[in-house]
Amino acid sequence: MTDYAKARLAMVHSQIRPNDVTDHRIQDAMAEIPRELFVPKAERAKAYADAEVRLSDRRVMLSPMHLAKLVHAADIRSGDVVLDIACGRGYSCALISRLAETVVGLEEEGAGFASKATERLAKIGADNAVVVEGDLKAGAPKQGPFNVIIVGGAVTQAPKAWFDQLAENGRLAVIERDGPVGRARIYTKARGAVGEHSAFDANASFLPGFEPEPGFVF
Repeated sequence: MTDYAKARLAMVHSQIRPNDVTDHRIQDAMAEIPRELFVPKAERAKAYADAEVRLSDRRVMLSPMHLAKLVHAADIRSGDVVLDIACGRGYSCALISRLAETVVGLEEEGAGFASKATERLAKIGADNAVVVEGDLKAGAPKQGPFNVIIVGGAVTQAPKAWFDQLAENGRLAVIERDGPVGRARIYTKARGAVGEHSAFDANASFLPGFEPEPGFVF
C-alpha cells in the first residue's frame, strides 16, 4: 500500500525545493494536500512522480514541479483573487486556495472535470475555491477582474480575453510554446499596458484547442 504522506514529503524535498520554489507557503501546502485525491484512480501510483498525469484522453495535469514554479512566479498574495484556467480535477485550485483570498477554477463545459473538482475541494475544506464551466479561451469575465490568472497547460499564445480580465498590476502566468520546449512567462498589466518576462523553461503539454495551427502542405 502506498504511503501517500511519505510520497508528498519526498515530492517536496526532491522536486519542489531543489527547483527554486522558496515560498514556504507553497512547500507546506504541497506537503499537506492529498494530490492522489485529484487524479483518476488508475493514475494514483503516479500522483507524486516528476511527470504529467493523464486526466483523460485529451488532458493531462501539469507536473508538480512545473505547477509549483508557475505558482511561485505568479507571486500570489493573501488578498488576491485568482483565476485558475484549466484546473482539471481541482488540485491547482486546492494549492492556490492556500495562498489567495479566492480562487475561481475554470473548466470546459462537458469535460466532466468541474463537478469532480468541486467535490474534491469540498472534501479538503477549500471553501474559498469555486469551479465554473465555460470557454477556456474566453476566461471568466463575470467573476473578474483578477489579480492573478494561472493556466494549467501550454498554449501557443495567450488570448486577448485573458489580459482584459487582469486587474491593475495583475499577473498572467502561462506556459507558451512554439516548439518542443515551452517557456513560462509572467505578464503584468499596469496603466493599461502589459509587460512580460520569462520565468523558466517548461516541457508542458498543450491544452486541447491551444495547439499551433497545422502548417500548409505543398
